[in-house]
Formats: sequence, C-alpha cells, structure tokens
Amino acid sequence: MSHLFAVRLPLVGGAPSAGDAERRLLTRARGGDPVAFRTLFEQHSPAVWRFLRDLFRDDSAADEATQETFVRAHGKLGALRDDARLASWLLGIARHIYLESRRTRGTHLDIASEESEPLLEAILPSPTPEDLLLNREMEGLLAEALGELREERRSALLLRIDHGLAYEDIAQVMGWSLPKVKNEIHRARLQLRERLAGHVGNGGHS
Repeated sequence: MSHLFAVRLPLVGGAPSAGDAERRLLTRARGGDPVAFRTLFEQHSPAVWRFLRDLFRDDSAADEATQETFVRAHGKLGALRDDARLASWLLGIARHIYLESRRTRGTHLDIASEESEPLLEAILPSPTPEDLLLNREMEGLLAEALGELREERRSALLLRIDHGLAYEDIAQVMGWSLPKVKNEIHRARLQLRERLAGHVGNGGHS
C-alpha cells in the first residue's frame, strides 16, 4: 500500500530502550524533523491500518484513513501529553476518522470470515471439535451478532480482543473511564455469547 509518509527507514534503538528512543523521536518530530516523524509512521502505521481495516473492511478505505490519521497526528503532536501512550492516541485519531467517514458515507462494519475465528474463540472459549465443524455457519452468525452491537461497544471489544490493548489504553482511545471500559467489554462478550451460545455445544463453555 502507498502512504504519504511510507519511506522505509531502520527502526531506532534496541528493544531495551525502545520507550526512550520513541520519546526522542517524538521530541525531534515536534521540532519539525520529518525523518523522525517518518520513523514513527513506520513503527505505528501497521497497527493503525489493521484497526481501520477491521472497521472499514476495505483496504483502500483503510489506506486513505491511515494517511489521514498521520496527517492529523503530525499537526497535533503537541496535544499528546503522555508520550508512552502514543499508540493508543493514534488509534483514537483513527477511530474519529472512521466515525466521520461512517457519518458521511454510511460505512458499516462487516466482519470477514477469515478474521472471525479468533474472535469466536475469545467469545466462546474452549470450542469442542463439533463446534469447530460449525465454524462456517458461526462466521456468519458472528458477523450478524457483531453488527447488532452499538459502534462504541463493538470498537472497544475489537481493541481488546483483536488488538490486545490494555483496558487503560482502550479508555484513552474511547474517551471512557476505566470502569466503563471493563463494563462495556464485559457486556459485549455477554451479548455475543447469548447470541451465539445456542449454536454451539455446551461442553467446556462458561
């Protein structure tokens, strides 16, 4: 995919000092260093693109929204108060762009079959072999069930299950309190389990 800032650059620093290296990059980028910002793009654009792809279910829309995310981030670096939360801050910008696009173009979430299984296993843990044989049917049911969740609850669940974000980071992305994040994700899991439980075996499920 082609991005505005997509220039291949080596990552800066080793794993032990990755946090310090990123803070230095942010300091340089705030000072107008384009190389530093391109490096930040290289490090964080894959996760941003994946989140947007999960929402849009369209590669070209995710490409465009990823570019817009980093264009906006470039102009708002001074608003980032906690450098350690750069990743979740970027995902928050990405989600706002998705919501804007949905309002103007009627975009909706459509979960593709190849990405349904990890979500299914997270929602209905320890599937039996009989359950796995029903995966094709379950993929369609899961897509319908996710579509029934309101957007905020669906986004929070995707951030937790698909992207592995900590509850604190999801709170930043969604603009919620920590208790609300935990409550909404819990309710999303319950809602999906109730919707899907009748279609799988009961063995091993809680």
